[in-house]
Amino acid sequence: MGDRLTQLQDAVDQLAQQFVACIYFNSRHHDLDKLGTSDAIRELKPEEQRGDVEPIPPEEFKSGQLELARDLIYKEQQIEYLITTLPGIDNSEEDQEQYIKELEEELKVAEAQFQEASKEKDTILAKLDEIIQSIRRP
Repeated sequence: MGDRLTQLQDAVDQLAQQFVACIYFNSRHHDLDKLGTSDAIRELKPEEQRGDVEPIPPEEFKSGQLELARDLIYKEQQIEYLITTLPGIDNSEEDQEQYIKELEEELKVAEAQFQEASKEKDTILAKLDEIIQSIRRP
């Protein structure tokens, strides 16, 4: 589950970065047209111009917006998929508690097997040590 949560967090972080990229693209490459009849574009003196806006052709601007929108939709779908794969989405609290109990029982069995294997390992190592010691003594 931790891996899924990490993937989900990474995807959300990437989505936030994509939002910033969209805002940057739109603010940097828009044209300087008026939105309404009462709007006026202020003429900047050469020393005031910072070059913040670099208009691009309308077709290229729309194409860039479309590509960014597709990327956002794709990332959102990826996030939705990751959310649906998280455990417990369709389970009630009782189901989750039962599943946890089952996992605890499996853990107890695995720990008992580990303890048994560890004892067997110690026994075998002791026998091996005896054999090695007997070989050295001639």
